[in-house]
Amino acid sequence: MDDTLLSIQGLTKAYPGVVANDNVTFDIGKGEIHALLGENGAGKSTLVKMIYGLVAPDRGTMTLDGASFAPPKPSVARQAGVAMVFQHFSLFDALSVAENVALGMENPPKPRDLAARIRDVSEQYGLPLDPARDVSSLSAGERQRVEIIRCLLQDPRLLIMDEPTSVLTPQEVEILFETLRKLKSEGTSILYISHKLEEIRSLCDHATILRHGQKVGDCTPSETSARELAELMVGSSFATPKARDVQLGEVVLKVQNLELPALDGIGTPLRDISFELRKGEVLGIGGVAGNGQDELLMALSGERLSDPGMVTFQGNDVSRQGAGQRRLPGLLSAPEERLGHAAAPDMSLTENGVLTAGKRAGLVQNGFIDWGKSRRFAEDVIEKFDVRTPGPNVAARALSGGNLQKYVVGREIVQKPELLVINQPTWGVDAAAAASIRQALLDLAHGGAAILVISQDLDELMEISDCFAALNEGRLSQPRPVQGLDMEQIGLMLGGAHDMETAHVAS
Repeated sequence: MDDTLLSIQGLTKAYPGVVANDNVTFDIGKGEIHALLGENGAGKSTLVKMIYGLVAPDRGTMTLDGASFAPPKPSVARQAGVAMVFQHFSLFDALSVAENVALGMENPPKPRDLAARIRDVSEQYGLPLDPARDVSSLSAGERQRVEIIRCLLQDPRLLIMDEPTSVLTPQEVEILFETLRKLKSEGTSILYISHKLEEIRSLCDHATILRHGQKVGDCTPSETSARELAELMVGSSFATPKARDVQLGEVVLKVQNLELPALDGIGTPLRDISFELRKGEVLGIGGVAGNGQDELLMALSGERLSDPGMVTFQGNDVSRQGAGQRRLPGLLSAPEERLGHAAAPDMSLTENGVLTAGKRAGLVQNGFIDWGKSRRFAEDVIEKFDVRTPGPNVAARALSGGNLQKYVVGREIVQKPELLVINQPTWGVDAAAAASIRQALLDLAHGGAAILVISQDLDELMEISDCFAALNEGRLSQPRPVQGLDMEQIGLMLGGAHDMETAHVAS
């Protein structure tokens, strides 16, 4: 045989109202890192689900190392040497690392032997893990290590990775890339899905581009610019967010000495957070995952209540008001976890619109839902934010991650908030959609809204923010103007050296 590991010939999969994959053909070489690129809804997820045995193709064939390959379920794919690290972790917080790894194995060894193997493999690939630690105590980067180690213990021939760096710090990304390059040198093939195009350019040997379910091209990423890759994905050029004239108004949000304990003993307590946010201002908050981002959003949105005087919105103390009370006058939010927190998975897009816009958009009157108006609201979000879906009656879980993200963010923006608090606004969306979402946030600010953006994408924060602050172990640094900030100063702020940036301000 030649150097091809997996050959995909004419794979096709259709669902009611949409053809997810249409006659897709390409090869993955042995010991190759192969990128799979495409917009949200381009068919990437469906394709890898067929490779992993989660979905059966309607037509087409696959061969693995020259032998026919048609796994009816993931366990068969794993036995054939195909492993997958999903974008959303499938771990149980209450169990240890070793217990979680055992759950993903067909025939796990005895606990003592498994712990030894986890230590050996994690050290071999530069991904140190303590098998005895509870998953609840792990950072996002450490949780991903658990998923990767679980795959590596299967000695895979093909490792599929879906958006593996979306919750990692730059340092963790480098560690991951070193691991993937080591696997490549040992002959393992990797199918890599990511919207971070510079990562694709530095890591991947070859790229296949999907658009509307069809293969539209391939390229060598290192020889193709990030913008060229993005335009191959969308089929045209796209606009980058435009600079705006910043005109700040009165204070919309005042947070004073905000303190909150960790929720149920899991998570990060908030410690003495104070800042102000004005009309027309975009405040970007960066931080390594697990440093209090979710907790801050819940404290501001009203999902968690604080002591009186800690959160003031439009001059009113809302510290003891719940999310519904804060939403009516215009304090809206969009959390990071889109499926389960931002959207109810089994509810339709129309129903999910009612959940957050019911009263503010007039979708609920005297306790009754106006379904016609609610459907039009969902259709408006779908149209304005280019959500790829057959219609507003589709369940949230049926959308790709990026399309659901566009719906969740768009649902809040079309309500014209006075203050929008948003966590990871462009997580998992393609370059064109990310540019569109960022522009929509800037347009909101230009119209006088106050915007608080929490993100692990520093380039994003530097592009759209007026001021930047860093969360570290539940503490927030003093916000500083973005203009004049360099990456060294940002790195110090992210690491908790808040006294350093105070000195910068003084100078």
